[in-house]
Amino acid sequence: MAFSTDPDGTHRYRATATWSGSTGVGYDGFERAHRIEAPPASAALELSNDPTLGGDASRLDPEQLVLAAAASCQLLSFLAIAARARIDVTDYRDDAEATMSHDDGPHRIAAIVLRPRITVAPGPGVPRVERLVHLAHQECYVANSLATPVAVEPTITFST
Repeated sequence: MAFSTDPDGTHRYRATATWSGSTGVGYDGFERAHRIEAPPASAALELSNDPTLGGDASRLDPEQLVLAAAASCQLLSFLAIAARARIDVTDYRDDAEATMSHDDGPHRIAAIVLRPRITVAPGPGVPRVERLVHLAHQECYVANSLATPVAVEPTITFST
């Protein structure tokens, strides 16, 4: 099982990363492709490295997964808060972006910017929806877990 809840309410998640090959060919020659499984989900992730680091551009890389986790968590947190507030969200698209630092220190994702474009049914004003977006950001466990700053720049529109 990939997740469980302890009696005290602690949630535990598990994943298995697998790779096989040989690093004996040196840094430039070893295969970066690997697999991540997190049962009970049936789909495994076929991953690689960033293409600039010898990876396969057709596969997701760990940096993209960090960005995707932040975007997904914000989306799910916002939808839950909007549903509890009885705000009818009809569309949500986030063109999120992460920037990688390549200075003299350790490489790291230096910033994440989430840019959700949210469409809601007429009724609530833009300020109320924006407040809920920022409340969702405060409650997003992924953003709260990262040392990297995560900014949220929403655009709110109303369906017709």
